[in-house]
Amino acid sequence: MKRVKHLIFWLVVIGIILLLFSSHVIAEDSFRQQRHALVDIIKAGVVTTRDYLNQEALDEPVLDALRKVPRHEFVLDAERPYAYQNRPLPIGHGQTISQPYIVAIMTDLLKLKKTDRVLEIGTGSGYQAAILAELVDNVYTLEIIEPLAKQAAENLKRTGYDTVHTRTGDGYYGWEEAAPFDGIIVTAVASHIPPPLIKQLKPGGRMIIPVGAQFMTQYLVLVTKDANEKITTRQILPVSFVPLTGKH
Repeated sequence: MKRVKHLIFWLVVIGIILLLFSSHVIAEDSFRQQRHALVDIIKAGVVTTRDYLNQEALDEPVLDALRKVPRHEFVLDAERPYAYQNRPLPIGHGQTISQPYIVAIMTDLLKLKKTDRVLEIGTGSGYQAAILAELVDNVYTLEIIEPLAKQAAENLKRTGYDTVHTRTGDGYYGWEEAAPFDGIIVTAVASHIPPPLIKQLKPGGRMIIPVGAQFMTQYLVLVTKDANEKITTRQILPVSFVPLTGKH
């Protein structure tokens, strides 16, 4: 009798484990399908805004990164059902995870190579850093809000992006010890392009940054530095970002 009860107990345990595993597999497959559908929406959005972008399509490695990185792992639990909608979502502390379309075009405009070194200003939940880590070997990211920086580091480690260098600090001043950078991406709006970031941009490098003021017109601006360190800028399209904060 004891053997029968013991056997029934373990059959129940195994059944529960298999059920949980099956549910996890089904959920992950659903998320994967949603990521692919989201990429199709982003591609259509790029075609619609091609006159702003001066291109009709994004580079395939960028699209592959969007298909691979699990955005649902970088949002609050309550926001998971909306993780693959093409819109920003709150992540706490008055901050948001950017709209996937914006993440896509900002990443694409950097025109990254695998060997590039990239700096991100405004880690948020870590999603943009994970996208960058799919494209380059060296990603550095700064977040001024300490609890967000800590959570982002945990998110990146949990999802396998533990080679991303994270730090709590004022992004306006960049990361001088790790400079120069082939690419710099700023995920908060600034009233002007921070001089320290221009200085830390490598000749031949690119920076993408929203410039303007909160509740007023903001533009995504592409900054390039040529081999002679001459700076040129180009407005891409109107956007809406939370402000870059700090002591500056």
